[in-house]
Amino acid sequence: MGSPTVPRQQAEHRWPAVIGLLVALALYASLPSTFLTTLRYSVVGIGLLMLIPLVVLNPRRLRRETRWSKYVATGQGLLLVAANEVALVQLVILLTTSGDSDGRTLLLAALQVWVTNVIAFALVFWELDRGGPVSRRNSPRKDLPKADFRFPQDEDHDAVEEVAARSSVKTGWVASFFDYVYFSLSNSMAFSPTDTMPLSLRAKALMALESTGGFILLALVIARAVSLLN
Repeated sequence: MGSPTVPRQQAEHRWPAVIGLLVALALYASLPSTFLTTLRYSVVGIGLLMLIPLVVLNPRRLRRETRWSKYVATGQGLLLVAANEVALVQLVILLTTSGDSDGRTLLLAALQVWVTNVIAFALVFWELDRGGPVSRRNSPRKDLPKADFRFPQDEDHDAVEEVAARSSVKTGWVASFFDYVYFSLSNSMAFSPTDTMPLSLRAKALMALESTGGFILLALVIARAVSLLN
């Protein structure tokens, strides 16, 4: 008898990532007016324009990909990461130089920057790992590019039966956008890998950048909050 056939995963839905991007752009756009207004609205406008052809190409599920669509999708995430890092630098300057009258506004802005960072890095991780969402769901595993991240499901096939039942070997599981959001969130909160490990140099560099930003924000927000309470 041959080995059992591993079920094939459906193409991933487009809209979870679209909603994540729109939330991130809205948070970024609504930062206080002291945060480089022209740059913010330019980034939001470019991000929305880049989204249109991607939705036209794959309106519901991510089945098709071209070279240009891959560049646009990855560039969209990287643009938001870069723009939000600029906002992070400006926030650090404001948190360390402004008076207490602006304290509550800056604490809210810090939350906006942090959430935007989580979503932006999740988008980049989602687009880079194993060739991106189209490649992960539509190409045979033997044809996938090398993995940037190792998820628990990738190595649980030899665990106890009830755990192994959820492994990628037995179910054909591949990471979805929410998996990368959770991974990005845990990296930003723990400042280190939790259940998902980086494998490539670019993955380690991106994770280091995200966790550094999260640590700086946390330290400065706590310091500012203490000063407001006093």
